[in-house]
Amino acid sequence: MQTQKTSELNESGFRPYISPNDSPLESTFRALLLGSLLGIVFGAASVYLGLRVGLTTSASIPIAVMAITILKKLRGNTVLENNIVQTVGSAGESIAAAVVFTIPALIFLGFPLKMSITLLIALTGGCLGVLMMIPLRRYLIVKEHKNLRFPEGTACAEIIKAGEVGGTSAAKIFKGMGLGALWKGSSSLFGFWKPSVGKDFSFYPGSSFGMDIAPELMGVGYIIGWHTSLVMVGGGLLAAFVISPIIAFIGNVATTPIYPATKLISEMSTYEIWKNYIKYMGAGAVATGGIIGLVRAFPSIWESLSASIKQLVGERSGNNHSQNILRTEKDIPISVVGIGVFALIIFIWLVPAFRVNILGALLIVVFGFLFSVVSARITGIVGSSSSPLSGMTIAVLMGTCLIFLAVGWTGQSYTYLALVIGAVVCIAISNAGTTAQDLKTGHLLGSTPSKQQLAILVGVVTSAAVVGITMLLLNESQSKEILVEKPFTPPAISLQRAEEMEGKDGKMYLLAKVVNVEGVEPGNYLIDEQTKVAVYKRIDGIGGKELAAPQSNLMAVLISGLLEQKLPWGLIMIGASIALFMELIGFHSLTFAVGFYLPLSSTFPIFVGGIVRKLADKVYKRKPDDPEESEGTLLSSGIIAGGALLGVLGAFLNFIPGFIDDETGLPMVLAIGYKYLRFAWDSDVLAIVVFGVLGWLLFKGAGDEKK
Repeated sequence: MQTQKTSELNESGFRPYISPNDSPLESTFRALLLGSLLGIVFGAASVYLGLRVGLTTSASIPIAVMAITILKKLRGNTVLENNIVQTVGSAGESIAAAVVFTIPALIFLGFPLKMSITLLIALTGGCLGVLMMIPLRRYLIVKEHKNLRFPEGTACAEIIKAGEVGGTSAAKIFKGMGLGALWKGSSSLFGFWKPSVGKDFSFYPGSSFGMDIAPELMGVGYIIGWHTSLVMVGGGLLAAFVISPIIAFIGNVATTPIYPATKLISEMSTYEIWKNYIKYMGAGAVATGGIIGLVRAFPSIWESLSASIKQLVGERSGNNHSQNILRTEKDIPISVVGIGVFALIIFIWLVPAFRVNILGALLIVVFGFLFSVVSARITGIVGSSSSPLSGMTIAVLMGTCLIFLAVGWTGQSYTYLALVIGAVVCIAISNAGTTAQDLKTGHLLGSTPSKQQLAILVGVVTSAAVVGITMLLLNESQSKEILVEKPFTPPAISLQRAEEMEGKDGKMYLLAKVVNVEGVEPGNYLIDEQTKVAVYKRIDGIGGKELAAPQSNLMAVLISGLLEQKLPWGLIMIGASIALFMELIGFHSLTFAVGFYLPLSSTFPIFVGGIVRKLADKVYKRKPDDPEESEGTLLSSGIIAGGALLGVLGAFLNFIPGFIDDETGLPMVLAIGYKYLRFAWDSDVLAIVVFGVLGWLLFKGAGDEKK
């Protein structure tokens, strides 16, 4: 279908690609079906990736590319129909990331993984995230159009437009895709150079430098621009070259481990210092920066909510007819949002599997709304792939457990309740960020918001079950039950919290977490229901070498630490103070806090992309960090897509038993570079040089080829 750009300006002073007066095919059955299938596939891959390394990547861009390719074969597709496919599909990855970051913590807390609770948490959290974003769309997407760039959402819109227009725009996109795929595949599949470089500096103990050779992160850096990437990497440099060396210097004379670590600081690597100390500081900084950003945005949020309420009142009184509202401004009615949220509160409260009282249900809604705003804003700054979801979840768990402490709910008996609240909110804020990103893509293209909002709900329903099943199957495939040589009776407190679970022998047992019992290795044990004697030690696949689930492990430590009053509050307050200091000197602390929380290896390649943007703007005489710049944005969009597609392919290869080498992370059948050019794989210099070459190609491609 041939379309023309609109001449009408919308509320944000922006001309959408498709006119609000046009009504091309959008939410079709084939788009919903294809989006659901792609969401299921990418969601399953994200589950494995999240359990193995604690990271996931946004699926919106690769799904958009696949939507264009597949629907073009079917003919008659439109830009907005392609957008619906990626909107539905993105929900799968969004839910998968949040599920693997939280729900496996049940294992570490001594509870069995069950399909019922996993499915319920995924469904309620996913739906809540969409509902929370509906009244905020006008503020975050329209009012903040020039401030919140949503780099991955913008890239997705450029790809969808280029897929229809073709010509030089499409050529630049696909050139970028080729570059991104080539650079990503050359390292992660063929082993021609390292996928990341890093070095600890012995002359400056505690300091280190690291950089992922990730083309998709360079593309993100170009799109967000020089200023934002500079502030972000500043947080990473502070952590790596100031805070970590201070900890190493002071800890060098410590003769005992300092909580929360269990080993001496003098024996730690820089990564272990980051994991045991700086990550807690980062969580405090992200939480503080998010709250400050929320307070700053409150007047505009209130304005947005007021406009939605006025729209509702107008509809009820008959003073505001739907035909007076532009198609591109139609949201799901606020009345539906209110009824939906109320229904979720009652549902969570009454369904026995949740074990949530009315206070817990209300906390889910309150925290869900507050952090949905924070999540959407962070996604608008750095994109969903770099959004610190686990950091925001830590803040939610901290707030929940502090409220529990205030009302006297302490001890292990409340760990399950705290985790369920944190998991539902985590999924809600993850899906809120993804929803905001999808709505940004739709805003640029001229889609109908209500149809996108319904499409994401479809994606939530179709992906939730598959995500849960995939996680449970992966866990069971690698779990073990070891016969207890010296049977024992667990303490009464362990038996009180025990739950029924079927063993591998087909019999029913009680699963109990046993700690602090002399002569007994801590862990989960299967207890005979009649004799109350431990029969097997249960070793789940999740938590092992292959499926370490680092984020969930952190959540379990946090919950236990808070409710048993062992959390390192000093570290949390240091992070909060850093965020406040950044506010006092005139910076928005959230971007800096995100950089502080993430490893420098993740933020530095983003900074490299920002440097390329700075040079391109200067040489090509453009307005610095102009969001309307298209040449480099098109190429960067393709680079992000190519890198993301190869990253997803690598995730799928992990499903083939024995295909990926545990030591190198490479598929040895394909790794010809590692086999025959080992010197290249071992060289940090080569990896940095080829990353610089990619930066040069991005710089050259950012020029206006028409001139």
